[in-house]
Amino acid sequence: MTVVAGGAAAARPRLIRAINEQVLLDHIRRSGPLSRTELANLSGLSKPTVSAALGSIERAGLVHATGQRTGSPGPAAILYEVRPEAGFVLGLDVGREFLRGAVTDLAGTVRSRLSVHTKAGDAMARVQELADLARTLLAEAGISSAQLIQTVIGSPGVYDPGLDTLTLTGRIGWDSPAVLAALRQEFGATLMIENDVDAAALAERVHGHGRGVESFAFVSVGTGIGMGLVLDGKLRHGSHGVAGEIGYLPFAEGSGSDARDARKRGSFDASASAAAVVRAGRRAGLRGASTAEKVFAAAARGDSVAAAVVAEEALLVAKAVCTVITVVDPDLIVLGGGIGQAPGFLEAVVDQLRRLAPVLPEVEVSVLGVDTVVAGCLAAGLDQAWQHLAGHRMTS
Repeated sequence: MTVVAGGAAAARPRLIRAINEQVLLDHIRRSGPLSRTELANLSGLSKPTVSAALGSIERAGLVHATGQRTGSPGPAAILYEVRPEAGFVLGLDVGREFLRGAVTDLAGTVRSRLSVHTKAGDAMARVQELADLARTLLAEAGISSAQLIQTVIGSPGVYDPGLDTLTLTGRIGWDSPAVLAALRQEFGATLMIENDVDAAALAERVHGHGRGVESFAFVSVGTGIGMGLVLDGKLRHGSHGVAGEIGYLPFAEGSGSDARDARKRGSFDASASAAAVVRAGRRAGLRGASTAEKVFAAAARGDSVAAAVVAEEALLVAKAVCTVITVVDPDLIVLGGGIGQAPGFLEAVVDQLRRLAPVLPEVEVSVLGVDTVVAGCLAAGLDQAWQHLAGHRMTS
């Protein structure tokens, strides 16, 4: 027993040093460049403690001196910032038509970015295309796979960490356990899989309307339907990873292809996705209703049939958003996706919410573009990478 107690006592100073280092890393990462005095003020640590911890993480190659702050009384203060080359993160977005990706350093600077049209005929071919894209991105960034600290793939579907399964991938068709095994074989131990809409919500929190907002819902309506939910500043996945799968809200399934789609991807998805808008336009006799974009364009030109289809779509989306409001009461709703970002759609949804919802939070349209999922994957990867580095400091 004495040996155990002694070992614990000996380990305590090392743990405290590692915690101090993590605190400084977090401040430098989020607010740098910073001086020793500024770090002491932000962290509440003494200046000698800051100097010791800063020297340790500088020797480890995680931060470096980047210049001096002048203009105030006394000697110029040396500033410290993250050393970008200490590691890299790879973010990949898997879509039905496009594969997108980017590589960033630990300072958050994108070193390479690429989008390619997928020609894959099956799931395994798509895995290979994704691996090829990753190799191209690494080559353009001038780094090797060994320098990657984290790889994040944004994909439709739900990853359940308890069961280690990827399901509900819809049109991508990645539900087979063999796909997950193939992805791990290609990308190794650094792989993390994030739902694509959840990744978009992370991007919104870092780069969009969600900055500084503690609770918001990112609702994506387009080819598919989903939601990313941020509560108390954290993305919420739920116990089984299905938090935000609002495509399965039990709206009317209809008949024929609507019912078949509902069984595959959920009732709300079947009722309000882009394919559903096209079907509604055709049923209403709208000519040229080959895409949802054309239906919305016809409504914008004053076509009364198309306008009725768009109005019904706005009502469906408002009902889903109203459900979210009554369950979690977020500060903000952000609409994304091809339909969610369509001109005039925000106003139509808000008009319905005024009638349906008990309260009306702020509602905005996302201003982020086609690289939103990649940006979210990079944000998630950077957080994970810094956690890995901090954990390594605690155990080394």
